[in-house]
Amino acid sequence: MTQEPQGRSDSAASTVQKDGTLSVTDNRTGRNYDIEIKDGTVRAMDFRQIKVDEDDFGLMTYDPGYTNTASCRSAITYIDGERGILQHRGIPIEELCEHSTYLEVAYLLIHGHLPTEEELSRWVYDITHHTYVHENIKSFMGGFRHDAHPMGILLASVGALSTFYPEASDIDDEEQRNMAAIRLIAKMPTIAAFAYRHSLGLPYVYPDNDLSYTGNFLSMLFKMAEPKYEPDPRLEKALDILFILHADHEQNASTSAVRTVGSTRADPYTAVAAGVAALYGPLHGGANVAVLKMLQRIGSVENIPDFLETVKQGKERLMGFGHRVYKNYDPRARIIKSHVDEVLEATGKESPWLDIAIELEKRALDDEYFTSRKLYPNVDFYSGLIYEALGIPTEAFTVMFAIPRTSGWIAQWMEMLRDPELRIARPRQIYTGPRDQRYVPMSER
Repeated sequence: MTQEPQGRSDSAASTVQKDGTLSVTDNRTGRNYDIEIKDGTVRAMDFRQIKVDEDDFGLMTYDPGYTNTASCRSAITYIDGERGILQHRGIPIEELCEHSTYLEVAYLLIHGHLPTEEELSRWVYDITHHTYVHENIKSFMGGFRHDAHPMGILLASVGALSTFYPEASDIDDEEQRNMAAIRLIAKMPTIAAFAYRHSLGLPYVYPDNDLSYTGNFLSMLFKMAEPKYEPDPRLEKALDILFILHADHEQNASTSAVRTVGSTRADPYTAVAAGVAALYGPLHGGANVAVLKMLQRIGSVENIPDFLETVKQGKERLMGFGHRVYKNYDPRARIIKSHVDEVLEATGKESPWLDIAIELEKRALDDEYFTSRKLYPNVDFYSGLIYEALGIPTEAFTVMFAIPRTSGWIAQWMEMLRDPELRIARPRQIYTGPRDQRYVPMSER
């Protein structure tokens, strides 16, 4: 396969890399084909023309896990894994964490631009005044055992929202889409907090519209007998930054699940419930839990060298290091790390695991075994330490992930509906089983 040259000038270099044609010779038949390259991508369907004969189905591409297959065009999140870059609508994540709030970033993801002061005010007002859930949701949650996993409760409750708002099934109505976005972003913290308190046997705390988005969430989590919960501004800020960092991350497993279910024209609550289900998996949303358990197994700084040796021997895994996309330091990890100390200071706690985490990172990054394999800390390495400092049980860490990711899911769902090339998701397979087998009667088996 060869790509045709497009010119010699330096100004045309990016065009040479992105557009052109791919010349393909099928050595089975000797036929030649020209496949169009656009945006550095070839269309898989273009290979269907490559056939041995007219009865041939045509050539398919095989890509387990979709590691090199683009399923959509998106203008929401840009990632350059080699350089450790993450941008939302073109704005670096570092600038958003420094200057924005989570709700402003949610608006950016969904509407495509930063809001004006008036737009942001209205957006915050709408979300603040839709944080309450129907009383029947409380009854619904009451049916779960006290030891039910919070993610299981969240998954079921988000799916149940579709029965409370059946009008959301009219996905062609822009007003209904916008209303669903507001409701999901507003109600997700309430459902999450109720699930947390249900697991502790505590009464649910209703939303406080006088508080910020993260302040209200902290109130619903931790308010006890005090007349008014006053969240620590440092905790509000740290949680807000964590929410920004988890808002969207391109076409990961949960976002792909939302788009796949959404491609069937399911309502947004059902589509987002699919995202929650995918996030429930320990390889996706549960990674920071695995990090904390790893640090607990290590036990002390003195045990780090021996632990790293067991990793090299394949007996242990270095959790929180490496990423499917990033081949450099995850920019989100660097931002989270800078806020761990202030959270510990605000909570008055000492984390026995922080010193281990810092030393483990240092030793791993000084070891060619890990750096040569592009194993750098990712967002999960430090986020669990903050959640633990806040008093969140490990079972609820993934719930904390789902709350902010809701804005990314709904933004991706809305973008998908506007895509003129939208098709119902239907991957192909390579059949490897037997064919033309005779049915064996029961008496002969």
